[in-house]
Amino acid sequence: MRTVPPAEQIPPSGAGRVVWDGWRSAWFGTFVVAAVAGAVPAAIRAPGAVALCGVTTALTLCAGHSVGIHRGLIHRAYHVPRWLEHALVYLGVLVGLGGPIGLVRIHNTRDHQQNQPACHDFFAHRQAAWRDYFWNLHCRFEFRIPFDPRVDSQIARDGFYRFLERTWRWQQLPWALLFLVVGGWPWLVWGTFVRVAVSTTGHWFVGYVAHRTGYQAFANQGAAVQGWNSALLGAISMGEGWHNNHHTYPGSARIGIRWWEIDAGWWFIAVLRALGLARDVRLPGDETRTPSATPVRDGTRPRYCR
Repeated sequence: MRTVPPAEQIPPSGAGRVVWDGWRSAWFGTFVVAAVAGAVPAAIRAPGAVALCGVTTALTLCAGHSVGIHRGLIHRAYHVPRWLEHALVYLGVLVGLGGPIGLVRIHNTRDHQQNQPACHDFFAHRQAAWRDYFWNLHCRFEFRIPFDPRVDSQIARDGFYRFLERTWRWQQLPWALLFLVVGGWPWLVWGTFVRVAVSTTGHWFVGYVAHRTGYQAFANQGAAVQGWNSALLGAISMGEGWHNNHHTYPGSARIGIRWWEIDAGWWFIAVLRALGLARDVRLPGDETRTPSATPVRDGTRPRYCR
């Protein structure tokens, strides 16, 4: 059984409530409904649209979200020229989860709360899948005491990132129009609606599973939430599913550490490094290791995890 901390044990800085967010719900709900309603008819009419979805999903999730936003913008696990950083982050915005500054704030908030001795279920992924899905894609968390996550001043002042933050939803429109003109409504459905629905739902699902079950080599002592490695999700999530590795070495550009831990995001960074475009690439080691990470002995499990 899992041990869940009583609500009164949550520190005031992490106390709050989950509130339905109408705009957020309408955004994600529209893509899911359109994808479910149109995917099959569009695929029958133009099978090539499915391939378009596969290529654009892999590109935006791998080069964009995993490499550009998560490992690059948030953790600064490597450095590339500014033009390339902007291009990768732009691809990450096309995933449809949010703007770059907002995604940094969300990540830093969740990371801070998970590393406290106790935190709300909203950040811990302890609830049933259907409720956690609804919370994370259709709701927002309102803190009892305002919480301000740290955002690097260089990111906050960047004019291009500020522009993307204001217009991130509209960035889907030029591509949607292009797909419509080139391939008709099947390309529109699969290239935009199915892609965004699969990407955003998949992002939530990887986070949900990777914080609940799998295998691990390290546990972060004193943290309410632990990361777990998932063999299946690690391979299909561009390396993001090796979450115990990431909790242990959050500043590493390589998340899949062992030879069988497939990490497409790392392969992409390695290519950039070989081309001379990526420098200061940080790898798993003392420099990137979480101070509280300690090896897990056989047969032991950290608190709050199955």
